[in-house]
Amino acid sequence: MNIIAAVDSNWAIGYKNDLLVRIPNDQKWFQKVTTGKVVVMGRKTLESFPNGIPLKNRTNIVLTGDKSLKVKDAVLVHSVDELLEELGNYPSEDIYVIGGESVFEALLPYCDTAHITKIDYEYQADRHLPNLDKLPDWRVEEESEEQTYFDLEYTFVKYVRR
Repeated sequence: MNIIAAVDSNWAIGYKNDLLVRIPNDQKWFQKVTTGKVVVMGRKTLESFPNGIPLKNRTNIVLTGDKSLKVKDAVLVHSVDELLEELGNYPSEDIYVIGGESVFEALLPYCDTAHITKIDYEYQADRHLPNLDKLPDWRVEEESEEQTYFDLEYTFVKYVRR
């Protein structure tokens, strides 16, 4: 199973239920990597999408405690156990955990690859991803050349579990 996220220099991922920044190349890369795959998210992440509509051309699985929630074109699960059971229906390498914070934390132990866009900037934030650089069971496998978007510098980093 994979994690895919963009983080700032403090491993922040969001503020007030939105991304910290939108970098077109990062968004294109996210779309390329996840199209045709399974994306796993929490309810708040789903609500942060335009009109709260699931991502096209992907199997959207939403973890929510709200049993009355109905979402067209998404599979809803109500516990981590139920989520893991549902994920057993898909190849592990095709599953991408896309947020938010509590979903990343719950599923990190089940993931073996993390695709992280590291942005060299510190944003005001209220949601974070665990810092994989400080976790001994994760290591960097690949890192892109530094890229820029206006004055922002960022790299694409692939982490794998040791």
